[in-house]
Amino acid sequence: MDRDPAGDQAGIACGGGLHYACRMLALPRGLRFHRLQPGLLLSFLALTAAAQENWPQFRGADARGIGTSDRLPLAWGPGTNVAWKARIPGRGWSSPVVWGKQVLLTTAVSEGEEEAPKKGLYFGGERPATQHRHRWLAISLDLESGKTNWSTELFAAVPSTPIHVKNSYASETPVTDGEHLYVLFGQIGLYCLDLEGKQVWKQELPPRKTAYGWGTSSSPVVHGDRVYVLSDNEEASFLAAYDKRTGKQVWKVDRDEHTNYSTPYVWRHPARTELVISGRNQVRGYDLEGKVLWHFKGMSSLAIPTPFEADGLLYLAAGYVGDKLTPNKPVYVLRPGAEGDLTLEEGRNESRHIAWMQPNAAPYNPSPLVYQGRLFVLWDFGFLNCRDARTGKEHYDKQRLKVEGTAGFTSSPWAYRGRIFCLSEDGDTYVVKAGDTYTLERVNPLGEMCMATPAIAGPRLLVRALEHVYCIQEP
Repeated sequence: MDRDPAGDQAGIACGGGLHYACRMLALPRGLRFHRLQPGLLLSFLALTAAAQENWPQFRGADARGIGTSDRLPLAWGPGTNVAWKARIPGRGWSSPVVWGKQVLLTTAVSEGEEEAPKKGLYFGGERPATQHRHRWLAISLDLESGKTNWSTELFAAVPSTPIHVKNSYASETPVTDGEHLYVLFGQIGLYCLDLEGKQVWKQELPPRKTAYGWGTSSSPVVHGDRVYVLSDNEEASFLAAYDKRTGKQVWKVDRDEHTNYSTPYVWRHPARTELVISGRNQVRGYDLEGKVLWHFKGMSSLAIPTPFEADGLLYLAAGYVGDKLTPNKPVYVLRPGAEGDLTLEEGRNESRHIAWMQPNAAPYNPSPLVYQGRLFVLWDFGFLNCRDARTGKEHYDKQRLKVEGTAGFTSSPWAYRGRIFCLSEDGDTYVVKAGDTYTLERVNPLGEMCMATPAIAGPRLLVRALEHVYCIQEP
């Protein structure tokens, strides 16, 4: 096995569930607990329990969006199971991350009045760059009370680029390794702070034109001693690695891509560790020095969902609603160890390294979810679809979650306690049983616009809304 000791230790520290811990301990996935030595078993369980106390990046340590505590909340609403509610200045659609007793997030505060975000799925939405000065902040909240620990201003200026009316100037989710917080503002720069809010270093990034002036949102990722940043735009797209301790650029490779919003994924498997990135021209797997290992064509013309691995397979999706070609909203599922061009021949939906492909099964904004052997896809218009994760066989077709006339869905779904949770832009969370048949169990309202994907920390669910962060917890 090609092991990266630093990456393995970081992975164990920030967790990723039972299977991930087994893999890092080099244990067979099917190993029964009674075959483990008692001491190793206790250490093993302690690791996995501690892992879920932290949520270090977008969709958690393994980018899967799955909680493990059996005390996570199933029902909530105004006055019900809301442990605390903290007002956040400005606007930002970055997700919160959690380390220890800190909830960490970013925002951009305008010194003038800005146009309100518009709910729903529609074409257009571009607007001129604001003329108001903004302040870009990183904020730490106390996990138990919601009180502000610190707030650090990282940059202040009149924004030089426009954004979509539903976007924000702080949509990239930060990432932490437990020692530092790495904050990316896509048109400004990459920042490193210690967990007391002090800036350690910064790496300026020049502003770039994005398609239709929609802005940026691809989040950074950390692996080993490096921070990886993706910038797909209309002028000079690139993937770069930075030394996480100094901010020095280690390498940078150009990408033949236009504007995209997908976050890179660090895929660890027995053959190697690689960076996987969705793109409108091609999906690519890079080694940790920026060399392309494999690639294929056939994705949607705009890539937003984040790749992720589950049970040894890699899941990729892109379903831009504006595509004129039909069908052209594919889900691809890959086996590890691929090399070269993986592009499928016309009429085929599998190959040696592509376990299966469905040409019209992908969402536009939300990332798919694999849970209990099933692939759940949340469509922006408010439909949920379920397939067998290993074969692609459909368990149920699109089932409508919401009532006609309500807003769409941008947040990625998450899962725990045998349920799938789908958060609408209206702030309503639709709770669906994780089975082969569709069963809507309840709807949990918050009454505030939501577009960020929540975070999970132990028994707590943290939901970022337009003006507040909610900590939801059962007594």
